[in-house]
Amino acid sequence: MDSAEAVFEGLQPFLLYTAMVLAVVVTMLGLSYFLGQRINRQYKETPFESGIISVGSAQFRISVHFYLTAILFIIFDLEVVFLFAWAVAIRESGWPGFIEISVFIFILLVALLYLWRIGALDWRTQTQKRELKTLAGPGGVVNKKDFSL
Repeated sequence: MDSAEAVFEGLQPFLLYTAMVLAVVVTMLGLSYFLGQRINRQYKETPFESGIISVGSAQFRISVHFYLTAILFIIFDLEVVFLFAWAVAIRESGWPGFIEISVFIFILLVALLYLWRIGALDWRTQTQKRELKTLAGPGGVVNKKDFSL
């Protein structure tokens, strides 16, 4: 029985914290329900984006390149967490830690160069790439007569 009482005593701060959080949530929801406005207007239930009523369908095609770029950003952004952890423990890790992080950064740079080389970081569609090739003159200079924004 003593071990069960010890476990319960260890859980008391957690249980108190949980009860306080639930009390705050219930209080906030209850106050917003009782003090909130109950005015039903014509456009209350219509969807809008940043105050602008949406026009057209939400079902449109987006190029997979945008998703690919976002995923690559997330992957490389998460690597910064590892770099930060290494920076915090740099004194304890010493030279072996420095060599390990150097190899880690080298692998990241190789991956980034590979993605750049295969064109994974280029957002242009095939049509835009074709048009850019026809606009570029000698030396890669864009012909201003045909170029418009």
